[in-house]
Amino acid sequence: MGSFNYFDMALVVAYIVGVTAMGSYLGRRQKDARDYFLADRNVPWWVVTFALVATETSVLTFISVPATAYTGDLWMVQLTFGYLIGRIAIAVFLLPAYFRGEISTAYELLQTRFGLGARRFTSLTFLVTRFLGASVRMFAAAIPIKIITGLPYFWAIAITGGVTLIYTYYGGLRAVVWVDVLQMAVFLFGSLACLILLLKLVPGGWGGVVAAAQPGHKLQILHWTGGFGSTKWLFTGLIGGAFLSMASQGTEQLFVQLQLSAPSLRAAQKAIIASGVWIIFQFGLFLVVGLGLYAHYQGAPFKFPDEVLPTFLRSDYLPMGVGGVIIAGIFSVAMSSEASAINSLASSATHDIYAPLRHDTDATHLMKIGRRFSLLAGIGLMLGGLAFVLVGQGTPIVVIALQIASFTYGGLLGGFLLALISKRAQQFDAILGMSVAMSAMTLWWLLGHFWGGFPAYLKIDPLWFTMVGSIITVGLGILSSRIRGVPAVARA
Repeated sequence: MGSFNYFDMALVVAYIVGVTAMGSYLGRRQKDARDYFLADRNVPWWVVTFALVATETSVLTFISVPATAYTGDLWMVQLTFGYLIGRIAIAVFLLPAYFRGEISTAYELLQTRFGLGARRFTSLTFLVTRFLGASVRMFAAAIPIKIITGLPYFWAIAITGGVTLIYTYYGGLRAVVWVDVLQMAVFLFGSLACLILLLKLVPGGWGGVVAAAQPGHKLQILHWTGGFGSTKWLFTGLIGGAFLSMASQGTEQLFVQLQLSAPSLRAAQKAIIASGVWIIFQFGLFLVVGLGLYAHYQGAPFKFPDEVLPTFLRSDYLPMGVGGVIIAGIFSVAMSSEASAINSLASSATHDIYAPLRHDTDATHLMKIGRRFSLLAGIGLMLGGLAFVLVGQGTPIVVIALQIASFTYGGLLGGFLLALISKRAQQFDAILGMSVAMSAMTLWWLLGHFWGGFPAYLKIDPLWFTMVGSIITVGLGILSSRIRGVPAVARA
């Protein structure tokens, strides 16, 4: 276990107990579903900002981003600016539509434009993809915890998932967002502590890191060549990243729910744009940690790049207490993303699936149902994480589950864009466009990964899938409505 000792363990236990108590306490005065799922829409914009960033940041991000700098360079900075562009587009085009009325989920907007069928279709798509994605992230979070602390996968998943479920069940979204602020602080402190320690270990400090990075061109950010098949290409990051950000932050209930908790449109716009700026800073920090690791280990190869940071964290270099803070930070990253997943899954199941079947339900009843769905979601995610442990890291099913959102994002974003752009398209056209786009992107990805004869010129980086899927959805939706002779309708 390296330098992880009983004092570090005590810090982690104290943090976990404190988070559970804090989150549960915050939900003591909840009265209805609006309060449980949207925190009564009175969350300060800066809290929404940190909640968005904490939800987007997974343990995979914390481990993998430094690994990209270790094995490559700083190309991911391009991607973060694409994320910012996408968030600005959300603030300008999508958020005004969300705040035009009193809606509870992202997919309620599609019911207003197309009908209940479109709402259910997109909600079910979200429920399936988010459940699979959150389950594999639950498993992924257990990997560094096991490596550093020696805890078996079962206990790592049980502790992370169990604690998250307790405070999310009792505290609702108010607990999720305010605990996220604490978790971001712990996580940021742990990341900075890791960087400071690396700068002390590398001879010459920052100068030594730069000197080690320069020969391999590891300080390079902009990549002007590469084409659509390259993740590092500048336009893959800017354009592909922008569409990916628009889809995830603008159409997934996981993130839209957080934005709807803001007290006003203006506050939500500030929060989403500020989160994009913060992501640039955060990725920059992770990448610099990767450069520090490269200088520390002098570029030594690892069997798996993602082992670099966990290997350092389990070493004897960490002073007493620092290891505990960093492990607490890893737990916090895992819990923040899983808490939002539990609450958003419950929200979508309650409002999009259950409520339309019972027109006489009131908000108090929906809160009780929402808590039941939260319980089911939390238990389901833990079981899903354990299932992926049995399947094994790196197998095709894990890779598919991890990237499944890239198959569906284009269809979801395209459905929302179709609602904003077309005056003719109806529910049939929207569902047709989204279904074809999701199927096409899934087939494209599967053929590109598992069929050796797939033409090289058709291979594109998955970051482009969202844009291509959106184009298919909008184009097919408009074409279908014209072929069927649907008359244009006045906008609401």
